[in-house]
Amino acid sequence: MANIREIGSIWRRLTIQLLAVAALLSFLLYLAVRTFAGQAAEDTQDKILAASATSIVDELRSERGEVALDIPYSSLSMLGAISDDRVFYRVVVDDATLTGYNDLPIPSTQLDPGQPWFSTEAYRGEDVRAAAVKRVVSVDGQPLEVVVVVAQTRLGLQAIFARVSTTAAAVGLGFFAIAVALSLFAGASALRPVSRLAQAVRHRGPQDLRPIQAEAPSELVPLLSALNSFMDRVSASRARSEDFIAEAAHRIRTPLATVRTQAEIALRRVERPENKKTLREVIRAVDESSRSAGQLLDHAMVVYRVDHLEQSKVDLVEMVREVKKRVDPTAELKDIKLIINAPDDPCPIDGDPILLQNALRNVIDNSVKYSPSDTVICVDVTNGDGNVTVTVLDEGRGFENSDLDALKHRFSRGPNVSDVVGSGLGLTIADEVVQAHGGTLELATNSKGTGACVSLVFPRY
Repeated sequence: MANIREIGSIWRRLTIQLLAVAALLSFLLYLAVRTFAGQAAEDTQDKILAASATSIVDELRSERGEVALDIPYSSLSMLGAISDDRVFYRVVVDDATLTGYNDLPIPSTQLDPGQPWFSTEAYRGEDVRAAAVKRVVSVDGQPLEVVVVVAQTRLGLQAIFARVSTTAAAVGLGFFAIAVALSLFAGASALRPVSRLAQAVRHRGPQDLRPIQAEAPSELVPLLSALNSFMDRVSASRARSEDFIAEAAHRIRTPLATVRTQAEIALRRVERPENKKTLREVIRAVDESSRSAGQLLDHAMVVYRVDHLEQSKVDLVEMVREVKKRVDPTAELKDIKLIINAPDDPCPIDGDPILLQNALRNVIDNSVKYSPSDTVICVDVTNGDGNVTVTVLDEGRGFENSDLDALKHRFSRGPNVSDVVGSGLGLTIADEVVQAHGGTLELATNSKGTGACVSLVFPRY
């Protein structure tokens, strides 16, 4: 993690961008609703004003050489139906006011007969909306132009506009609130495949380099392909390293065995003490090298098989007895007695027979190696609480004040065994095998006396 430089959260960036778009859309929605609703209210007022002016124009007539007019009640009452605004009107015949408010402005432009003309004027300290309609009336054969102007204050329209603005703002805020929730959901949903991919990699063991098989969106396919390709290269590189170690161990064993044999023959022939001492040191170094090469080979095999675990039903009681037969010749050289305490019934687990045998052999062989002559090593197999436990108790040097967890690391040995040939891989191999089978390796001091207590705990089949 030290080489990873975090530059921010994709989810946060995506969410902020979505919220910015939502805020912009909400503002545009507010403006659109406010504009369209305001225009609709103004158009409604214009149409009513035009209808009022037209109804008055329709009542114009010629009577006794003059233009006569009876203003219909409905022409002005329709304006009061939509609001409580004040209404003004004026009828002008050839620039002379026939009726209405003399100071109400009339259009200064030429009007087309029958076509309403609209304007917004300042009148008596208020803004009014006015509609003007022109008609030509024939009086004694003379055409007279009559202009009817109807005006209404805009307080009601402004109140409607304010309500519409409030409603538009509420709609915009509601839209933004929904957009926030959807943005959060969309951001999390869009990144969910990335989280699933991260979990798939995170839950793998350190030795698991199999290709990742997962459903992924098209944008993640190149990353997934690159990751699988990288793991293939790492796996191939590790396999070559393991093959090299195994080959090296095999090729070292035979020459070392030859060197040891020749050194033992020379030891029996020489008589000078210094020569004997030198040869004994050579034999000890050869033994240490041979054992290290063997355990390196075992460890390489364990690492490989852990990734390709071949599980089957294994009876640990029977396997412990087989391992005892293999270790018995070495134990008999030191007059060490191996005792197995196991139930008559099988104790099955689901595991890889080769790995399990390797782990048991390393643990029991360690006990034989570090135990003095004429001692007893007990191998107990117990079955209970859903687990099968193999416990090896010896009367050797034990672990003293060693860090028990550190002893499971590669090439780690206790301070009290430096004079004994060893590679520090026995407990490492056992621990990796037990972990691969879902169990635990427990180290403790022998409660029955001096020595070590090593327990391999496996889940029952």
